[in-house]
Amino acid sequence: MEIGELIYQGKAKSIYKSDNDDELIALFRDDMTAFNGEKHDQFSGKGVYNATVSAFFFDYLEKHGIKTHFIRMIDEKTMLVSKLEMIPLEVIARNRAAGSITKKLPLKEGQVLNPPVIVTDYKDDAKGDPAVNDDLILALGLLTRDELNEARRTTLEINKLLYDFFDELGLVLVDFKIEFGRRGNEIILGDEISMDSMRLWDKETGESFDKDVYRFNKGDVMTAYARVVEKIINWKKEQIK
Repeated sequence: MEIGELIYQGKAKSIYKSDNDDELIALFRDDMTAFNGEKHDQFSGKGVYNATVSAFFFDYLEKHGIKTHFIRMIDEKTMLVSKLEMIPLEVIARNRAAGSITKKLPLKEGQVLNPPVIVTDYKDDAKGDPAVNDDLILALGLLTRDELNEARRTTLEINKLLYDFFDELGLVLVDFKIEFGRRGNEIILGDEISMDSMRLWDKETGESFDKDVYRFNKGDVMTAYARVVEKIINWKKEQIK
């Protein structure tokens, strides 16, 4: 399959046209950014790690009834996906308090949030991705009330599936962000699910296995990402025994 015209370039992925008007090609690059792009580096193999993990979780969620834009991998860092009309919202599920929420609210780092907290940010780098509530989402016309309820229900379902999966791997899913898009009248999970878009802590030591390793210079971020991929590969091997 030939890669067509570049139609969007994000911080770490490039989206291209394909030879099918209903499909797009997502290339996971080796770029890594933090603090709204103020910190920017490249790490060889990073794109492969994120593409591998995203493909695994899209497939995993599909098998558990969650509709995603994933079709198949073209190569180790290039993904064929359904074309969606992306909704400019980041939907964030928090199981423990970490990061920005502890700076803005009287919550301690690592504090368990039960039930999980769902928050939403409007995607606009120039405005710093401001937080928006349900009323603002409706006022902006981003989602209808029914779509908003569906997105929340789906996010909580995804959270339960991912939390239980990582728990089995000895990791705590602290939080993660996802994005949705429209395909006809359906709200579909898009974007990616990778170490770039979640916080993962070791259950015993609290060690980070996510982009915080890069953000806060906690060690070798590629070693952290590789450990997550290794855990997933080992889990898959156990399933076929």
